[in-house]
Amino acid sequence: MSPGAGPIPSGPMKWWGWGDPAKRNELGEDARGMLRDVLGPAESTEVPPIESVSLPSPRELPEALRSAVGADAIVTADAERLLRAGGKSYPDLVRARSGTFEVAPDAVVLPADSGQVAAVLDACARESVAVVPFGGGTSVVGGVDPYAGSHRAVIALDLTRMRDFTVDPVSLTARLGPGLRGPEAEALLSEHGMTLGHFPQSFEYATIGGFAATRSAGQASAGYGRFDDLVSAIEMVSPAGPLRTLETPHTAAGPALRELVVGSEGMLGVITVVSVRVRPAPRKTRYEGWIAEDFAAGAEIVRTLAQAGALPDVTRLSDPEETRISLAMSGTAGLKRSALDAYLRLRRRTGGCMLICGWEGEAEDLERRRSVSARILRSGGAVSLGAAPGKAWAHGRFEGPYLRDELISLGYLVETLETSHTWSRYEELYGAVHGALRSALESQGTPGIVMCHLSHAYRDGASLYYTFIAPSRPGGEIEHWRALKSAACEAIVATGGTITHHHAVGRDHAPYMPAEVGELGLDVLRALKERLDPAGIMNPGKLGL
Repeated sequence: MSPGAGPIPSGPMKWWGWGDPAKRNELGEDARGMLRDVLGPAESTEVPPIESVSLPSPRELPEALRSAVGADAIVTADAERLLRAGGKSYPDLVRARSGTFEVAPDAVVLPADSGQVAAVLDACARESVAVVPFGGGTSVVGGVDPYAGSHRAVIALDLTRMRDFTVDPVSLTARLGPGLRGPEAEALLSEHGMTLGHFPQSFEYATIGGFAATRSAGQASAGYGRFDDLVSAIEMVSPAGPLRTLETPHTAAGPALRELVVGSEGMLGVITVVSVRVRPAPRKTRYEGWIAEDFAAGAEIVRTLAQAGALPDVTRLSDPEETRISLAMSGTAGLKRSALDAYLRLRRRTGGCMLICGWEGEAEDLERRRSVSARILRSGGAVSLGAAPGKAWAHGRFEGPYLRDELISLGYLVETLETSHTWSRYEELYGAVHGALRSALESQGTPGIVMCHLSHAYRDGASLYYTFIAPSRPGGEIEHWRALKSAACEAIVATGGTITHHHAVGRDHAPYMPAEVGELGLDVLRALKERLDPAGIMNPGKLGL
């Protein structure tokens, strides 16, 4: 398996939270004390016993659906419906802890191949049954919420049985089934000495089909590319029929149909095969910590690295608040604040912003690239902290969602959102969203922590990834969340940033699609949907359609 990939989790995720049910990310007492000092007391929450959870009664499904896949591939047990009753957004997790779900799929259908997918879609279109494609269930924007819309029922079309794998070592490509989890795909590729190099924070449970459907971006996107850069060809079954693109490195034959499918979020059809570009697995990895003078200086360093073609494969710059909180969270950056301050005083510096850099590849090439990057880092005033912070980040790179569960249990609202802009407007966007969240917290009468990091840098700009934490409001958690998130989203739109850089649109970002693509753009998307999904059964309510 590729470096940093980690073991393959066994079994489904927690029904009430993130990831492996046997795994937790417990906060130390110092970190809990810091949260109490900054945010005040919070009211802890409990996870109800699964036996007490209330789901809507399943609606009757047409016999034609059973004929499409066989009775054994249709599951109506409450425990299985519960696992597909939403994703892992903050509202999803709040609903789980309330023990009451307003919506749930009426059944879980598990097709074995594209032929069965086509038969299911045909039956559902004829019988007015909504279809929500389901992979790892990792959406944090309401992308798999099982809404029937105007239809008689809704199914979760679980693709985990579709796990085909073939590799072309000459072309350095692979054909992957949509149901393969990230770690499973990496394990299969590693047997051939290859890697996809796609490691988003959702990596443990997210699937290949989900990566494609949401236009995902991994933490090493500067080195390997975003997932849409990695897709060479794709196959989708729509209610109107199959759609596929050629496995060729490039074509000038009209608009790229591949791009219509990648990022379509299950609104047009079901992705059944993803052909991807792969690379030889890196023989060496090197992760380091650096400290920039401040966030503006750090962003200027990253811009210089990007425009000089010298970006590390992993590049992550934390703002002052994220740097402070990371250091307080029991050494998540590999050192304590006191040790860092002493180290910086020796170099006549105070404070600063943490910058994690990582390089992967052949040893000689890695050292050459690292040397070029280091010269630019130093010329921008960054101070090296050595390997410890980088190794600590790499060790805990998939731990964030587990920490969110712990914070929710302690009584805190925790949300993340991301956007991006050009370098010329980057600082404006950063200030606008930060200010909007601060103002919203104040108007809500809630103390809060607002932190941000820069990642996924390009020659023309970069993304901003925000995390905000506040004491939750028992009984009013979702309304509280909506007020804060809406303020941030409106600031993003007003500043001309994208409403999502890699989390996708789902239901949560749907109101902002007109600002993203314009009314004519929405009309184009509606026309595509009407042609490919005439009955409107595919994932109702997502993408603003």
